[in-house]
Amino acid sequence: MNVGTPDVVIVAAHVRQEVHARVTRYGVEILHGGKRVAAHARSRLKGKYTTVAEHMPAAYRAHMEWTPSRLLNWGASIGVSAEAIVRHLLTNRPHPEMGYRACLGLLSLSRKYGKERLEAACQRALVIGAPTQRSVRTILQTGSDKQPLPQSGATEWQSPLHENVRGPKYYH
Repeated sequence: MNVGTPDVVIVAAHVRQEVHARVTRYGVEILHGGKRVAAHARSRLKGKYTTVAEHMPAAYRAHMEWTPSRLLNWGASIGVSAEAIVRHLLTNRPHPEMGYRACLGLLSLSRKYGKERLEAACQRALVIGAPTQRSVRTILQTGSDKQPLPQSGATEWQSPLHENVRGPKYYH
């Protein structure tokens, strides 16, 4: 089996056409009219997958030009909070590549809103515990990034001193 070297033109020519898949322990073959148009090795690890760049749409192949360090550097050029969210998006998925699209979407917000607002929105997203592209976008759309950040601890409730309040030591 000639795994991983499909003729991309042939594969693209069969989009939305009926094909058959031959699945074995070691690979998957895609057949059209009884002829193999693509072959792909299967991962030997349970629950894992393998990727052949030629099988990916052009937009996804373009994402392969990006690396985690390149995205982190871009985030750092906006600010520490933007870098922290980029790091979160890259590290909280099974593979960093799965976070590329979210990172690119996040960082592209700087074109519409500017670096300062994007950094302020990222900072707010971190403070409220929602380090996602969607949260940052919502913060920017609503203008919440222009509001002062809540002071940590200032709104935390504390019980008054009273003889009936036992405190945490009582329950140990």
